[in-house]
Amino acid sequence: MLADILFDTMIFLFGVVIGSFLNVCILRIPKHEDIVKTRSHCMSCGHTLSWYDMFPLFSYLFLGGRCRYCKAKLSVQYPLVEALNGILYVGIVLAHGVNLDSALLCFLASALLVLSVIDFRTYEIPFGINLLILGLGIARCVLDMHNLADHLIGLVSVSALLALLYYASKGRAIGGGDVKLMAACGLFLGWKLVIFAFLLGCVLGAVIHVLRMKLSGQDHVLAMGPYLSAGVFVAALWGDRLIGWYLGMF
Repeated sequence: MLADILFDTMIFLFGVVIGSFLNVCILRIPKHEDIVKTRSHCMSCGHTLSWYDMFPLFSYLFLGGRCRYCKAKLSVQYPLVEALNGILYVGIVLAHGVNLDSALLCFLASALLVLSVIDFRTYEIPFGINLLILGLGIARCVLDMHNLADHLIGLVSVSALLALLYYASKGRAIGGGDVKLMAACGLFLGWKLVIFAFLLGCVLGAVIHVLRMKLSGQDHVLAMGPYLSAGVFVAALWGDRLIGWYLGMF
């Protein structure tokens, strides 16, 4: 039991460290800034951050959520993304064990997390993130060659219908990034799971966005990326069991 707790803690901390890099991606990708070479700096005063200012999760807590140099308040997004990424990694390992498939799922979860926050803020899904997920889908096909047909059908089973909707509505009903997202995720998941993911994402989007409009006065513009991403993550981890449970009711 102690060994399991220590191992899960290590997985969580590894996810937190990766989450720190995800915050960099979230801030810089929409601005088309370099995510590797440019030194990290305070978004308020521009001061270059030292290594002891950038301990994932802990620096935010030790500094009281403020910049060490100008005392500007830091966004709560930083610790939330770091902690959530760690939790997602632990959930994946608990559900699927330690293997190559879990490694791909961890990369997928991080990509979806970055995509979701950027889309929530800007109503745009970066093409590079969709391209990364497509690459993960290709790798998943290599690991699951005996189900290759399912993955290839998944590439178009949802995205083809969304593409028709996109062109018919001239982009007003669905975004082009959402179409590409479901194509890439369809290749990763296969046709059954991507259909499940899409339906779940639509339900989550409808319910949560209506509640947000009622409770916080949000406008009618809906960023589907976060809800589709949630559907994809649930489908990737538990989709087969949920579909089996549902079909077993009849």
